Amino acid sequence: MPRYALKIEYDGRPFCGWQRQRDLPSVQGAIETALARLEPDVPGIAAAGRTDTGVHATGQVAHCDTARDWDAFRLMEALNHHLKPRPVAILACAQVTDDFHARFSARERRYTFRLLSRRPPPALKAGFVWHVRHALDLRAMQAGATHLLGQHDFTTFRASQCQAHSPFKTLDGLDIEARDVPGGQEYSFHLRARSFLHNQVRSIVGTLERVGAGAWAPEDVKTALEARDRTACGPVSPPDGLCLTGVSYPTDPFV
Repeated sequence: MPRYALKIEYDGRPFCGWQRQRDLPSVQGAIETALARLEPDVPGIAAAGRTDTGVHATGQVAHCDTARDWDAFRLMEALNHHLKPRPVAILACAQVTDDFHARFSARERRYTFRLLSRRPPPALKAGFVWHVRHALDLRAMQAGATHLLGQHDFTTFRASQCQAHSPFKTLDGLDIEARDVPGGQEYSFHLRARSFLHNQVRSIVGTLERVGAGAWAPEDVKTALEARDRTACGPVSPPDGLCLTGVSYPTDPFV
């Protein structure tokens, strides 16, 4: 069966996460329903990462197998037609070899979390930023972030229901930038790793927000990490603002 890689964008708010669930809306379910309109017996699709309820994506990658040998552009167009009016779009489609796997072939995953710091609530970005009403210290958050780079036991920043076999992960990048917006500032947290634990990004951002607010010192992040204890973590940030922005492979399937 021909195999195709799909680059996917979606608004996570109407869905109960990526993964297919009985009687609940999911991104995977929406795409599989669209595929079934083209080929009734198409197998299920697999994705690079299972985003949680309310989490968005601009660069999710999945693969599917089909009975027909589709032109990749026509397959993308047909899927987008059948996905309407759901907030899911196939940005690119490419035929790949049988050994390509969206999850297991991935070498890096990239997430961006956006946080809006200002007193007025977001009118246009609601659901796409975490809104806090207080000011934040960018330098303090950047200092706290340095303690998380590299390979560590991230038990502190791991959800209790995480199904990963090991809490050890290597965080390759954690960059924080700020820009002025009307009424305040918007902070972007850019994280890179081969893979992440369940709720790891949201736990990290929630902890660093406490550093930026002055409730924690930057060194407290190191103390929390070394505690290897979930109760030592700061609050978990909401899914608003979290977006899977890209997945890298040894060879880019979309080039």
